[in-house]
Amino acid sequence: MDLLPFELVPAQREAIEAAYATPPRAYHNIGHVLEVLRHYRSVAEHGPGWRQPVETALAVLYHDAIYEAGRKDNETRSAEMAVAQVGRWMPEAGVDVRRVMDLIELTARHGSFSPGNVDSETALFLDCDMAILGAEPVVFDAYDRGIAAEYRGHVPGWLFKLNRRRFLKALLGRERIYLSDFFHERFDAQARRNLRRAVTEKR
Repeated sequence: MDLLPFELVPAQREAIEAAYATPPRAYHNIGHVLEVLRHYRSVAEHGPGWRQPVETALAVLYHDAIYEAGRKDNETRSAEMAVAQVGRWMPEAGVDVRRVMDLIELTARHGSFSPGNVDSETALFLDCDMAILGAEPVVFDAYDRGIAAEYRGHVPGWLFKLNRRRFLKALLGRERIYLSDFFHERFDAQARRNLRRAVTEKR
């Protein structure tokens, strides 16, 4: 995790990796975290940067640490884990844990915000998590299959397809898929192509 603006102690790194492997996940795993961290780094190096780089990076690290398909409290529990682990392994770092918690909990509401609803840094953070929508088609399709695999056995197939299509169609219908100009300019067009294909093809 060399994309972070700080060093993780080995025990903290191991705890994070263990969390993302429990239960085994097809998409919301440590690979997803690393991909979001790459977008985080892109904002730092090629975009507007981060006013609270440590807090935002911690939110990226922990935002899906607890993930059980179909549960409504994943984000809250992930935020609580973040606070506990920061307190355990980073007690002298001066981390604004309330900010970390807020960012993580806001990921439960993807697709419900407009640019004016959140501050600019929150917009960039949420867009990092949603950048997958604007990935190349083969990468987007793997993500889409991964989400379906995670829900298999937890939600009836017909219900998952109905809700998934409804969510993707709602994203496609929004004036802005991405909340920040940085991500809007880079990914909006490809995201709309991916979403249009996803909601029109038989799945």
